[in-house]
Amino acid sequence: MEGAAAIAVVVVVALLLLILRSSMRIVNQVDRGVVFRFGKALPAYRNPGITYLVPFADRMRKVNVQVVTLPIPTQEGITRDNVSVKVDAVVYFRVTDPVRAAIEVQDYVFAVGQVAQSSLRSIIGKSDLDDLLSDRERLHEGLAVMIDSPAAGWGVHIDRVEIKDVQLPESLKRSMSRQAEAERERRARVITADGEFQAARQLANASRIMSDTPEAMQLRLLQTVVEVAAEKNSTLVMPFPVELLRYFDRAARRLGDGDDNAGDNGEGTRNDTKDGTKEPRTARTATKDGTKDGNGDPSPGPGPENSSGPAQ
Repeated sequence: MEGAAAIAVVVVVALLLLILRSSMRIVNQVDRGVVFRFGKALPAYRNPGITYLVPFADRMRKVNVQVVTLPIPTQEGITRDNVSVKVDAVVYFRVTDPVRAAIEVQDYVFAVGQVAQSSLRSIIGKSDLDDLLSDRERLHEGLAVMIDSPAAGWGVHIDRVEIKDVQLPESLKRSMSRQAEAERERRARVITADGEFQAARQLANASRIMSDTPEAMQLRLLQTVVEVAAEKNSTLVMPFPVELLRYFDRAARRLGDGDDNAGDNGEGTRNDTKDGTKEPRTARTATKDGTKDGNGDPSPGPGPENSSGPAQ
C-alpha cells in the first residue's frame, strides 16, 4: 500500500509539473503578450519576462513593439501643376497599444502600408512640383498626419514619413537643366557687370584725384614705365598725354576760326538772283585819296585833276 501511495504521489507531482510547464510562457523584451481567455482578450497585456497562463483556458499572442520600417512602393501621380511624377517613400511606425493592435485590425503592417500608399498619392495631387523637390519637410509632416489619423485607432503610432525619391520625365529634366544653366549664366553676367561697375567707379575716383594733383599723373606715368621695363624687352612704350593732344586740337581750331573770319571780312557776300544763282556783291574800301569801286579801280574823286570847277 505504501508503495502504491508513493507511486501515486509521484504521478501527481509529475502531472503538476507538466501542467505548470505547459502554462508557463516567456515574453521577450521586444514583445508584449496579449492574453485571450476563452476567446476574449484580457484588458491588460503581459510584460517581458516569465508569465503563466491558465491551462486549457488562456491563449497568448505576442505583439512586437519595435519600430517597423515599411517602404512604400513607387506611386505615380499628377501634381497640382499638371506634371507627371513617380514618388516613393518610407514609413517608420511602432505599436503603442498591443491589445488594440491585436484585436482592432487583422494585419496592422499591411493596413499601414495601404493607408500610406493612398496618402502618398493624395499628397502628390495636392502639391506642386517645386514643393516635392524643395519643401519636403512640410510634405513629410502632412503625410504623417494623414497616415496617423486611422492608425491611431489601431494602436499604432507613426513616428516619421519620408519621401525617398521623385522621378521626373526625361523631357522635364532637360528643361530644368536648361533653366538652371540659364540662371547660372545670368548670375555670372550680373556679377561681371557689378565688377565692371565698381572698377569704373574706382577709376572715376582716381581720375578726379589725378585731376586735382597733376603730380599723381606723372608718378603713374613713371610707374607704368617701370612696369614695362621690367619685362626685359627692347621696346619701351612712352605714353603720350591726351591733354596735350587736346591742347593742340583746340589751338588748331582757334587758328582755323581766325583764318575763316579774316576771309569773310576780305571777301564780299553773294546775293541771290531771281534765277537762283548767286552773284558777288562788291565791297567798297576807302583809300586815302578817295574810294574804290567793286573791281578795285579808283573812282573819280574830288581831286584837283578831276575837279569840274573853274580853273584858277
